[in-house]
Amino acid sequence: MKNPTPRFDVIHEDKKLGEFTRVLRDTLTGVCYLHTSVGTGGGLTVLVNPDGSPVVAHETPGVETD
Repeated sequence: MKNPTPRFDVIHEDKKLGEFTRVLRDTLTGVCYLHTSVGTGGGLTVLVNPDGSPVVAHETPGVETD
């Protein structure tokens, strides 16, 4: 059975030749992740606030709430 709601939403994306940067939001938790790719390499990491807690974005893309 196919999941009707994707697990991650892309809430920001920058593209350049051979590279991209995306901010993904987990639709279950609201936690945001930075995903980058350059050539054949890339990475994924959680975005954190200055106090070290994860950045949480709820339903509205680009808007952080506590």
